[in-house]
Amino acid sequence: MNVFINDIPLIIKKSNEKVYRHHYDLVLDADNHFTSKDLVGDVLIKRADPLLIDRIVRLMEVKKLKKLNSLTLVANKKKQLIEHLKDQFKIVKAGGGLVLKDGKILMIYRLGVWDLPKGKLNKGEKVLDGAVREVEEECNIKVEVLNKLPKTWHSYAFKGKKILKKTSWYLMQCTDDSLMKPQAEEFIEEVRWMTPEEAMEVLPKAYTSIAFIVREYLQSLKSGKV
Repeated sequence: MNVFINDIPLIIKKSNEKVYRHHYDLVLDADNHFTSKDLVGDVLIKRADPLLIDRIVRLMEVKKLKKLNSLTLVANKKKQLIEHLKDQFKIVKAGGGLVLKDGKILMIYRLGVWDLPKGKLNKGEKVLDGAVREVEEECNIKVEVLNKLPKTWHSYAFKGKKILKKTSWYLMQCTDDSLMKPQAEEFIEEVRWMTPEEAMEVLPKAYTSIAFIVREYLQSLKSGKV
């Protein structure tokens, strides 16, 4: 489960999964006393439980943890911890795509941030259908789906409610971009084809969840999995 709270990755691992301590700047136990100021760099917390999840979510939502790059929680009961996390939010489902054409990636520029086309599903809409619809509407193109990509979850507040948006991502091929243009009513200012190198250059100006999806794709490309 790839969760992003205030654009910071929250990773939950099971206790029997491999964890390399040298990959982290700080390793804590759930019983350790720590404050938001201690959370710097890539942090690992062992023996995570529901009480810790409650505390961590409050810290990540309220405090501006500018020095925290990622937070990994290791738990004996991973599934129960994930369900406890979900219970704190209203779940909204969305779909989106990483669209390819001639080796280039389609990026959109919206509200000062580089993004991938995506949007909420309509009531009763199938996930894949919604992902295709959103991509085609936001960019005025035609696409076909090639494969699935990892899902992302990111939190935000809307009208006083805590929302956790689950986005199902798909790798897509553009079949027609002859009328490509940004969807103005969705505040999209630009739609641009980028080489992988150009996409990597703008990722610092993208949401962390978007950077995660682009990097996952490029990594799979290098390893020959795509």
